[in-house]
Order: sequence, then structure tokens, then C-alpha cells
Amino acid sequence: MNNTVDQRAVTWTIFAILLVALNLRPAISSIGPMLEPIRTDLLLTNGQVSLLTAVPVLCMGLFAPAAIVFNRRFGLKPSIGFLLAVIGLFTLTRGFWPTYASLLISSFFIGIAIAIIGPMLSAMIKRDFPFRTASLIGVYSFGMGLGATLAAGLTSVVYANSGWPIGLAVWSALALLAIIVWVRMPTSNPAAPQHTKEVLPLSGSPWKNRKAWYMLLFFGFQSALFFSMLTWLAPIAIDKGMTVLAAGGVVTLMTAVQIVCNISIPMLFGRFPNRFVWVLIVLGFAVAGILLLMYAATWTVWPAAAMIGVALGGLFPIALLMPLDATDSADEANSWAAMTQSGGYLISAFMPFIIGLIYDQTGNHDITLLMFLAFIALMIVFAHLLQKNA
Repeated sequence: MNNTVDQRAVTWTIFAILLVALNLRPAISSIGPMLEPIRTDLLLTNGQVSLLTAVPVLCMGLFAPAAIVFNRRFGLKPSIGFLLAVIGLFTLTRGFWPTYASLLISSFFIGIAIAIIGPMLSAMIKRDFPFRTASLIGVYSFGMGLGATLAAGLTSVVYANSGWPIGLAVWSALALLAIIVWVRMPTSNPAAPQHTKEVLPLSGSPWKNRKAWYMLLFFGFQSALFFSMLTWLAPIAIDKGMTVLAAGGVVTLMTAVQIVCNISIPMLFGRFPNRFVWVLIVLGFAVAGILLLMYAATWTVWPAAAMIGVALGGLFPIALLMPLDATDSADEANSWAAMTQSGGYLISAFMPFIIGLIYDQTGNHDITLLMFLAFIALMIVFAHLLQKNA
């Protein structure tokens, strides 16, 4: 009987992690397909509208270290529950106050909430599932990818029927669902080692560790590629002659392929554990997709989006696993994840905005695509350095 109860508790915990992760992207990814309608309705420049995705990512970089403080002062479960409520509330305000100021304010607070939740989920996985980290990181990244896919695809549908404010605000429902499940989750996972505690003790700083810096830089450029694609793939598709609805479909395809790879690629790590080989494989898909966007016809945007989705789907779980592979405890994992995500998101925060400024000046995305190739080259360099220092 106890085994049945324990298994239910483990299953509920995994489901709760999935739903929390599901809320970490829709408030950002729903903006991408709506960039042009928002820009037109609010009379904004491309640089201004791109701040709506740059601001939350900047906050994710600045506030990720607060995860350690939040966990020590309030505990993991209450902290994540409260931060889910923050995401839901500020997402909802976009439907009732559809101004540029409102969108920026909501992006700021949503970014803070996402920043703190991210490292705490990694620490929770390290604590409660120390022998299944790859699988649970797959669940984590799958949830984030699924949230991005739903928002990128369905926001355009809601927009077509109700306008962009409702298209953005509707994603607050996901936060409500996650809160309902989260508050009913067991305080501690019966599958975890018995000596673990809800509040994690502080460990030594990873900021003096060279490997941690390589991880930070790798995370930064994979995140830059992800958020830049999420923000600008639809406008690139529109520039190639697609409608707003079709461009939203392209982003949906990219994120759909991504979520399949989010959960399937980590499952292969046990059989083929060499992370550097995986980095080369998935980045090969990214290069192929970007070259199609640069030189091929309009219809090739679809296969290009699928190839880029493979790359994004593999890169994110690899980046999330790096701190967990290098550490021995949830305490260390929390500190390393906070560092890599903090610095990494700071690197990536300004990329969509910079792309917007360049697009305003040039009127095309030629430089944008060259920047994507530069991100890929840098990721290969830092992955190689990590392999040498393993």
C-alpha cells in the first residue's frame, strides 16, 4: 500500500514540475507572433516592440541569483506557488490594460518570476531525483517547450478572433492550473534521499570556477539563439512573403519539433552520453536551417523551422544538465544553475532588441542570420572547452 502511495506522490510531483515549466515561456513566446499587430496598433518601432521580449530575459539574468535567497527565506514550495501567481496576474493584465507601458511592466515582473523559478526547479530535480536528472530535465524542458509551442501557435488563432490583448492574456489560465496542482503536491518527494531538507544550505560560490564560466557562456548563446528565433522567425517569414497566420504556423512548427526533441534527446543520453557529440549534431541542424532561411525560396521556411526546432530542442536540456552533471548536491546545483542562468540570460537579453535596431536600419534580416551563425560557432567553442576540462 505504501509503495502505491509513494508512487502516486512521485507521479504528482513530476506532473507539478511539468505544469510549472509549462508557465515559463507563454508570456514571452506569445509576443513573437503578435509583434507586427502590436507595433502597428501602438505605433512603435521594431526596436521598441522587441523590448517586450528583451525585458523579461534581462530580468531572468539579473534576478536568477535570488532563487537561493527565496528558497532559504520562504521555502521552495511557497516561493514557486507565489511566483506562479505573479506570472498569472501580470499575464492577465495584458488583456485589461493593452498599452505599451502595461506590456513593459508585465514583462518586467514576469521575467523576475521566471528568473527565480528556473534554478529552483533544477535544484528540486537534483534533490528529489538525483539518479534520474536527465529524464526529469527532459520533463522540465518539455514543459517549457510545450508552453512555448501552445503560445506561439494558438495566440495567432485567438488574435484572429478577439485581438492581440486577449491573445496575450489568455495564457494566465495556465498559471491557475499550475497553482492548483502545485499546492496539492507533497512537500517532499518520497523517492528522494531521506537526509535532504526542504530548504537548501548555501554552498561555495561557483563564480571562481572556470567550468562554470564556460557553462554560463554556452547557456548564454543557446538562450540568445532561442529567444532571437522566438522573436524574429515570424517577422523573417513575413518578409519572405508569408501572412501573419502562416508565420505563426512556422513558429508553431519550430516549437513543436523542439518539444519532441526536448524530451526525446535527453532519453538518449544514457546510451550515448558524450555531450559534445550531441552539441555538434544539433548545431548541424541549426546551420542547415539558417542557410535555408538565407538562400532558399519561401516554401523552405517550413523545413528550416523544423531543423532549427531540432537544434533548440537539444541545446536547452544539454545546457540545463551541465550544472547538474558537474555538482554533487542540490545545494551546489542551485548555485551553479543560478550562476549559469543569470549570466546566460544577461548575454541573451539584448539580442532580440539589437536585432530589432539593426532591422530598423537595414530593412532586412541578412545580418540577423549571420548573427545566428556566430552564436552557433561560439557554442561549439565553449562546448569544446568544457570537454577539455571535464
